[in-house]
Amino acid sequence: MIELFSGLDAWVLVSLLLALTFVLAFEFINGFHDTANAVATVIYTKAMPPHLAVFFSGVFNFLGVLLGGVGVAYAIVHLLPVELLINVNTGHGLAMVFSLLAAAITWNLGTWYFGIPASSSHTLIGSILGVGLANALINDIPLGDGVNWQKAIDIAMSLVVSPMAGFAVAAMVLIGLKWWRPLSKMHKTPEQRRKLDDKKHPPFWNRLVLVVSAMGVSFVHGSNDGQKGIGLIMLVLIGIVPAKFVLDLNSTTYQIERTRDATLHMSQFYQRNAATLGEFLALGKAKSSDLPEQFSCNPQQTEPTIAALQSSLQGVTDYHSLSADKRVEVRRYLLCLDDTAKKVGKLPGLEAREKADLEKLRKDLTATTEYAPFWVIVAVALALGLGTMVGWKRVVLTVGEKIGKQGMTYAQGMSAQITAACAIGMANIFALPVSTTHVLSSGVAGTMVANKSGLQGGTVKTILLAWVLTLPASMGLAAGLFWLASKAIS
Repeated sequence: MIELFSGLDAWVLVSLLLALTFVLAFEFINGFHDTANAVATVIYTKAMPPHLAVFFSGVFNFLGVLLGGVGVAYAIVHLLPVELLINVNTGHGLAMVFSLLAAAITWNLGTWYFGIPASSSHTLIGSILGVGLANALINDIPLGDGVNWQKAIDIAMSLVVSPMAGFAVAAMVLIGLKWWRPLSKMHKTPEQRRKLDDKKHPPFWNRLVLVVSAMGVSFVHGSNDGQKGIGLIMLVLIGIVPAKFVLDLNSTTYQIERTRDATLHMSQFYQRNAATLGEFLALGKAKSSDLPEQFSCNPQQTEPTIAALQSSLQGVTDYHSLSADKRVEVRRYLLCLDDTAKKVGKLPGLEAREKADLEKLRKDLTATTEYAPFWVIVAVALALGLGTMVGWKRVVLTVGEKIGKQGMTYAQGMSAQITAACAIGMANIFALPVSTTHVLSSGVAGTMVANKSGLQGGTVKTILLAWVLTLPASMGLAAGLFWLASKAIS
């Protein structure tokens, strides 16, 4: 990590440290903003004392980030169009990073202060979209090209479908529990348990399930939301000190050879499917001299891009041997080939097995660009874990008592938590960012409806309003900040 700071100008060094502080502050806020939802039910039902619940939730969040990989991290990064990712410079990178982080932190703190279970995921994604659209307007780029809309649609679907699924599945789980054990003590609220049974804690098995499922939610929250912080830090590092982070400098000779081989096999793949892809890729027509000086991704430049990349990697066994400019160039080629491969994979006419081959080639192609240094993962894990241990009280009360007209029963808490853990875990498998807040609070709402408790209109309207406003508010705020920062730089 020390080499990160070597040879940097003083202003770049200060900007880098400030940007990293901003990202870790966002993750710290995310910890007490979103993870309050992960421990809300276990604290409200008195299955665990608050200090223990929050401590162990922080530990499991830490482990979730540490073991979660980087799939979701780069799903967030690739919301930005590939042109914005390949043509990076320090000033532009600073403006982009500080704008989206300032917008996300401002909205998160505001909703936390009022105890509203708003989504950090929505906030971050809205901020990134706002920066992408503002960049398009400033540089006279069509708005359709300002954001990676296909990735945005995929993420939007996961963010919309996951709370709906949480509502329905949690309701069904509760109905199943009521059918299985209609007279069980798990259908009591903590208040009823205290008055009728003179007991402070849930029955043993219910308590165990509540505790285990709460830690499960914390773990999957860490592996999903923590990766967003990892993606942000990689945006910071690539935007401010690209020479050191555009490629994984710790890549082994085998990994570099695998990347080079992937370009060869990709060329063979395109030639094999020339009848279907020849016109789309201009196979046999484009030349290396066609590559523009200000690099942009164009499927019709695929053949010269492959040739240029193979030439750049010829005989390379260690990325340290490449000059700073050459590393940036190699990353541009790799990102463009990956972007084209994604577009090709969506074209009609390709057989399923061919699409599967192309997907495997894409993974080999991006193996040395989609990575995160271990210190980045540990830093985000610590920030999220420590943030979990403060500021949880405001949201716990909202989730436990203010969503339904009656207090939450033990069975409702178990249903909502089990559903949330499974839903977020599935999203992690498919590298899709989802909102812990939305999934859990909608699960609680689903159990309230299934239990015929009814919903508190005022609270539900406030939560829904926050859900609806978060995306446009964070987009507008980030776009405005990016516009001001760009004007200041220019």
